[in-house]
Amino acid sequence: MAYSGDPILAEDLLFRPQHSLIDQSLHSRLGATTTNGDGFGIGWYGRGPEPAVFKSIDPAWNDRNLRELAAQVETPLLFAHVRASTGTHVQRSNCHPFRHGRWLWMHNGVLNGFREIKRELVLAVDPALYPDIEGSTDSEMLFYLALTFGLTEDPFTAVARAVGYVEKIAHAHAIEHPVQMTVATTDGESMWVFRYSSEGKSRSLFFSTKLARLLELHPEVEVLHQLGAETRFIVSEPLRDLPDAWNEVPESSAGVVRPGEDEIRPFRPLAPV
Repeated sequence: MAYSGDPILAEDLLFRPQHSLIDQSLHSRLGATTTNGDGFGIGWYGRGPEPAVFKSIDPAWNDRNLRELAAQVETPLLFAHVRASTGTHVQRSNCHPFRHGRWLWMHNGVLNGFREIKRELVLAVDPALYPDIEGSTDSEMLFYLALTFGLTEDPFTAVARAVGYVEKIAHAHAIEHPVQMTVATTDGESMWVFRYSSEGKSRSLFFSTKLARLLELHPEVEVLHQLGAETRFIVSEPLRDLPDAWNEVPESSAGVVRPGEDEIRPFRPLAPV
């Protein structure tokens, strides 16, 4: 889940919605697995120059520290993720979101055949970035490939180049459908999202309807009156069962969310040059 808008308590985002992320960690309705108990993480922006992160390998529904923290942290931009391991170790450094400088990154999905292609992917990472890789997961590797290919300058192109590189290496190893991903990344001001899979059957991703329209549709929902006009949610599963509140990100698409400007465009991997 990603939130951008007026400052809000993390508790209101993580615990109080009808189908909150904490509920989804136990009872996911649209995910690849029903239970996501292999750790969690949140990242948020406050007064410092870089975002803060809090991660744990405990299940999100059973972590008292998360409840304590969420009741006090107020932020205009929050990333939150619950993890179901796709084969890499259950350890704190493999929990999302991943951070580099001002950037946060979350990935829902898998790089199929990662064990076979990991060495070649590692060697493609900028040597100046390599020491900052903390974990062993395919999700963090995809992040550092995107950073290598220019994420901080042009996220759309960088992620397309990273995915194109993964597919090239995987196909050389006879891996047919290597990439399954929904990705959210942010520099603390804008959010970029991606939905893509090599086989064209990507995992779910939704964005919220503009608040003004939601208030017209559902004036009876009290919480909507407490949100700012620029409020946006990006989620794998809707947080509430409200008609017309959620819009599915189209297959093979990318988008950007920033104050006063939203955009969705087609996404295609770019072959390495």
